[in-house]
This record gives sequence, structure tokens and C-alpha cells, in this order.
Amino acid sequence: MTLHTYGTGVQPPPDPARPPRAGARAVLRRRPLASFFIMAFALSWAAWTPYILSGNGLGVWAFTFPGGQIGSQLLGVLPGAYLGPIVSALLVTAVCEGREGLRAWRRRMANFRIGWWWYVVVALAVPAALIAATTVLTGHGPVVPPVAVLVAVLPGLAVQMITTGLAEEPGWREFAMPRMQERLGPVAATLVVGVLWGAWHLPLFLTEWGGGPRRDVTPVLEFLATVVAFSFVMTWIFNRTGGSMPLVMLTHVSVNNFVSIAWTDTFPKVAPAYGSHAFLLASLAAAVVILAATRGRLGIGRTPQG
Repeated sequence: MTLHTYGTGVQPPPDPARPPRAGARAVLRRRPLASFFIMAFALSWAAWTPYILSGNGLGVWAFTFPGGQIGSQLLGVLPGAYLGPIVSALLVTAVCEGREGLRAWRRRMANFRIGWWWYVVVALAVPAALIAATTVLTGHGPVVPPVAVLVAVLPGLAVQMITTGLAEEPGWREFAMPRMQERLGPVAATLVVGVLWGAWHLPLFLTEWGGGPRRDVTPVLEFLATVVAFSFVMTWIFNRTGGSMPLVMLTHVSVNNFVSIAWTDTFPKVAPAYGSHAFLLASLAAAVVILAATRGRLGIGRTPQG
């Protein structure tokens, strides 16, 4: 099975004549994947604690992040998002692979060398899939959003790329997926990374980001199922394009961007909750098609498409 190897962090067998190394660096070198996941969770969850305890969350702390929903996400959510996956991936890469590893990481992050049509397909297919899923679920067809909404789509994508996309995908997809695929193969690796990616978000469900504290766990379970299903789409795109991180990031943020900017105006008569239901349906359908079409290989063993 041919895998895309992007610096697996695999170390040569230890010399039996040498005593095992101790310390944090040695742990990172011996267990790069485990170290990445532990640090990603710990750093993000620690940084999110003030947001969770504030008036935007549990209300334990008599402070509310300013700027409304957008301001609170920028000040409360984004710092933890940046401190988790991307910082952890960079730290483990630096320790395990040194400067050359960081230079290779930078080259992969700027890998735009793929056919322009990939970007067009992703930019159009994601909204189309969400629109089709919503129509199937509700029976309501889409309407053309106001011009102001359509104009805001491209700037919204740009903002999402440097916030959500850059904060998350260099960790989950660029660092974790190729290493996990080397060990488990594409399907099992996608399940593991998908579950951990979803679980990483869980504390945010105690805040307004996830609808605020509540006893009903249905939205949480729906979110986890959606993230796992959507991970199969992300893995296929990652493998099929030779690890094009700009395209992987675009796939991720295209969902966020359409749901946050255009979905409500596209379906003005549909309850907002159907946005998440549509994302789940679209993700499940895409995952089934990709798994069947690739026979579970998820793009591995095929020549990257340029």
C-alpha cells in the first residue's frame, strides 16, 4: 500500500548499548502522535477555560467577552484554537525533525500546485451539497440570497482560512493523518482522527459557541457523528491531492462559511437547527460514496491530481 509520507516522525531502532533518554524531548521523539494529541487538547482546553467560565458560558466568572458573537469567538475561542493543533504540531515537528522538518512543513502548507479546477469544485460542491441536503430534509427549495450576502461569501472564506482553517488543519490533517495512516490504514486512521477532532471541540458546547450549557446531548452527538463522517471527505481530498493543505483548509472552511453567512438567507423559512442536520446528511452521503468508490482506500495509491 503506497502512502503519502510527509515526515512520519519514526525514529531508528534504539542502540541497546545506550541507556534510554529521559526528559520531555525524548518522550516527544518516542511518541510523536500521542504527544501531539495530548498537547493539542491540553493547550486548547486550558486557553478556553476563561471563555467557558465567563458569561458566554457557565457564568461562573462575572465577565462577558465583548463584541457580541463575533467578538467573543475571536477573543474567547480563537486563542485556544491556535494554541492547540497548530502549535502542538509545530512543536513536535521541531523536536522530532528539526529545522528541515519545519522547512518541509512550510512547503506543504503552501502547496498550491494543484489544478485550479479543484478549488472551483470544492468552492461550489460544498454549498451545493448543503443546499441539496437541506432541500431533501425540509422539502423547501433554496432562494437566491441578497446581493450583500453573496458579496460577503469570498471575504468570509478568506477570514475563515486564516482563522478556523489555519488553526485546525495543520494539526489534524497535515500532522496527524499521514502518520496515523502509516500505522492504521486510511479508514481506521480517519475514524481515530475524526473522533479526536470532534472530542477536541467538546468544552465549547458549554458556551454560546455550542448553544450554551444544556442537558440535551443530542446536538453534541450529532456534531460528533458529522465530524467523523466529514473526516472521510477530508482524508480523501488530502490523499487525492498529495496533501494540498490549502485545498484541505478550503474544504473545511467552505462549510463554516456557507452555514454562517448564507444558509439562513438561502432557506429563510427553515428553522436554523436544520443547518446542522443538513451538514450531517451531506457528510454521511459523501462518506458512503467515497468509501464505495475508492473501496476504502480513500485516495491512497492513486497519482495526485494536479
